[in-house]
Amino acid sequence: MYDFVVVGVGPPGARFARRAAEEGYDVLALEKGRIGEPLACSGHVSTDVWSFAGADARATLLQNEIYGARFHVRGPGSRAYPFYKREVVSNVIDRVGLDRHLAELASEAGADVRDGHTVTAITEYADHVEVTAKGPNGSEVHEAKMIAGCDGPRSRVRDALSLPEPAELLHGVLAFAEEPDHEDFVDVHLTPPRFFAWRIPRGEAGVEYGLAAPPGVEVNRHFEELIDGYEVDVSHRCSGAIPIGPPDRVTTRRGFLIGDAAAQTKPFTGGGILYGMTSADHAAREIDPDRPTTLAAYEHAWRTDLKRDIELGHQIRRAYSLPEPIQRVGLRALSGEIGVHMDRPSSFFSREHLRTMVSRFAP
Repeated sequence: MYDFVVVGVGPPGARFARRAAEEGYDVLALEKGRIGEPLACSGHVSTDVWSFAGADARATLLQNEIYGARFHVRGPGSRAYPFYKREVVSNVIDRVGLDRHLAELASEAGADVRDGHTVTAITEYADHVEVTAKGPNGSEVHEAKMIAGCDGPRSRVRDALSLPEPAELLHGVLAFAEEPDHEDFVDVHLTPPRFFAWRIPRGEAGVEYGLAAPPGVEVNRHFEELIDGYEVDVSHRCSGAIPIGPPDRVTTRRGFLIGDAAAQTKPFTGGGILYGMTSADHAAREIDPDRPTTLAAYEHAWRTDLKRDIELGHQIRRAYSLPEPIQRVGLRALSGEIGVHMDRPSSFFSREHLRTMVSRFAP
């Protein structure tokens, strides 16, 4: 019997599998397709990613360094309100490569990582969990003391364990242009209702264009308007759901969720790579598969860590729907050099950001 079966080997699942294996637990990690595919997530992340992937991963995964963002109330060509730092704010990375690198780290730590295994059934008992997966050699039944659902916004594990769903699922669209672009700013457009669109230069890898919005919004129409505004040809289109708003509970007696399955994402961007891996670390530290009561410690730990930033993220997102004149006033007042961390809205109240704001008005 395994200590943990991990379903889903994206960044949160791979991180948890690695950390749990390092703690000496027997871990099986299952991914339904090829690890990293299909791509359905942006590769724009904070520099904190290297604390999880390892500094040596930069040589193969880094595509571009970003110093700031230009915000637009309207589409391409409209007035820009820049927010920036004097040092690198974020990195653009090979998103598929990141997944595969993290999975390799999990394997090296001792986890049994298998791709091409689709979980078809999950049964939770008082003392263990049974997981049925269909692989290259047919169906197999695995027993484990606990199951970790790291299988994305439409989580099969979440459904099987009758856990509540995220507050909402946004519809996101990505596409890529092949012309190299080494510019060091991203562009953010507040044109789609209740969310935004973006343009991210990826160095030699080209340019990423994306847009997300809630159900009921004509996402594809708004995305075509974005592409037409930039006058580019794009390829490799993909789409996916973006979970926003963690449910009240992400654990059962023998199961728990991490990452997009638990909606551990930033409400103001939808990004979940860093929040998911941070939560995976909390899970590995707190959960003992022989003591189901430790699941409560995981619930407490990740919520305590991320609660304030998630709450502030919801407030930032509300600003996307303010009337255009108010948006312009706010962006004009706040734009310029900042001291805010892109994953932590609470850093708006940090000494670093306060010093930066004060320095703007210094003689």
